[in-house]
Amino acid sequence: MRPAASQLLGKANAAGSCRRPVAAALLLSLCLGFPPSVAACPPYCLCASDIISCSSRNLSALPSDLPSYATRLDLSHNALTVLPVAWTSRPFDWLATLVLSRNSISLIEVNAFTATPHLLHLDLSSNRLTVLNSSVFAGLKELKELLLFGNQIVQINPGAFSNLHSLQRLYLSGNRLSAFPLGLYWEPGGPRNLTFLDLSYNRLSRVPVQNLLSLTQQGGIYFQENPLVCDCAVLALLEYWMWKQYRPLVDFRGEYPCRDDSDPGPECSQQVVSDMPLEAQTYHVEPGKWLRVPCPGLASPAREGLVVFWVTPRTVVNSSTNDPNAHLVVLPNGTLEIRSALMEDSGMYGCVTVRRHRYDTSESLEVSVAVGNLSTTSTGGLVHRSGAEHFNTAFTTLASCVVSIILVLLYLYLTPCRCRESRGGGSRGCGGRAIILCSDPREVESGQQRSNGKRVAFLEPQAEDSDVGVPKTPAMNLGHVATEGILKNGSRTVGQTLTDPAHMA
Repeated sequence: MRPAASQLLGKANAAGSCRRPVAAALLLSLCLGFPPSVAACPPYCLCASDIISCSSRNLSALPSDLPSYATRLDLSHNALTVLPVAWTSRPFDWLATLVLSRNSISLIEVNAFTATPHLLHLDLSSNRLTVLNSSVFAGLKELKELLLFGNQIVQINPGAFSNLHSLQRLYLSGNRLSAFPLGLYWEPGGPRNLTFLDLSYNRLSRVPVQNLLSLTQQGGIYFQENPLVCDCAVLALLEYWMWKQYRPLVDFRGEYPCRDDSDPGPECSQQVVSDMPLEAQTYHVEPGKWLRVPCPGLASPAREGLVVFWVTPRTVVNSSTNDPNAHLVVLPNGTLEIRSALMEDSGMYGCVTVRRHRYDTSESLEVSVAVGNLSTTSTGGLVHRSGAEHFNTAFTTLASCVVSIILVLLYLYLTPCRCRESRGGGSRGCGGRAIILCSDPREVESGQQRSNGKRVAFLEPQAEDSDVGVPKTPAMNLGHVATEGILKNGSRTVGQTLTDPAHMA
């Protein structure tokens, strides 16, 4: 037992039996690693192990005598109006979840959360917050989830979410925001791993489509039930998301004002779309060269003045940007031009525009671009191989042919073959399939050879005891060259040769 624990226990025993419960509580706190100065559970709260619940007690001020060993503190459904800096007399080093929902909080003082440095979940939903000031959440470097839905927030000042480096999920639904809070992503010191943002049921009329195309590659952004203006850019975004099966859109498709039957306007309805099924295409380009990639699904030639976005591996570009020195340029007809291609340009490219056509997930609105020393060019999505690659293929084929010819010659001239010496004696046969060059059988019998009577026969292996005494048939003299005895002993003739017309006569 620790010396401090024994001293505390000894003092408790000396004070009498009425002090024994206090000593036991102190001893338990020491064993759990808590300091000896632990406040008791308030009578209006419920304490269960490391959970403290002071919910629905009509509290108008935060209690300052709460035990600091809590990992979850619930102060919801009360009458709190302000969250001051000194709302607690001691730091909550173990607190991971703080619930302040269903109150009337309209003001959060700066540095109000310095006493909870290890907070992971903060619930401030259903309060009366209207403005989020700069550094209002200072000190919450480990916070992962922040609930602010159901307030009256109309403005988010720059730096409001600074130092929230670990924030992953942010709920801003049911407020009065009229501008998309892009500062969440671009301001220095803001969240670095935000993967979930809920902006539904606000007052957003316009959204930054180009930024959303880039941000939604990292996580989900929900903004259903907003009074969006259904212009060409928003329609293109929703069509692209539907093809990608983007979950925030698929799950709440009926809650977006821009539906499939909505009027796209004359500038969008004049789009000419190809009826051909969209297939995956690949384009190759050498480093430093230029490449033009047509937008999949658009008829050729496409109408100029289109609203077209290209989602590239590194950024998002649109047709309204007219920078002559840019590396990636969208031409007026929607074609993407890659100037002085880099190795980093390799990857998938998605063309986002209004097509007013529902595409299957099996069809592709994206193309693949490969940058490398492949000496290839591409036209219309078809890859054409140039001279260098043709030379490599031809050389490989030629080498294979030479090797094959050498093997055939070795097989023909180095295969052992034993031929009979006379018609009446000895064994006749070859040790495997071979091509035998010989004279006409009739000339072999008479010992004569003619230069124009060559015959070629393909023979199967024959047994050593083949019957050689069988007379030749007339058919053999009419164009079929075979060894004597083949027809009688069951051997199969593999090849045949044509007989000289002179012999046919």
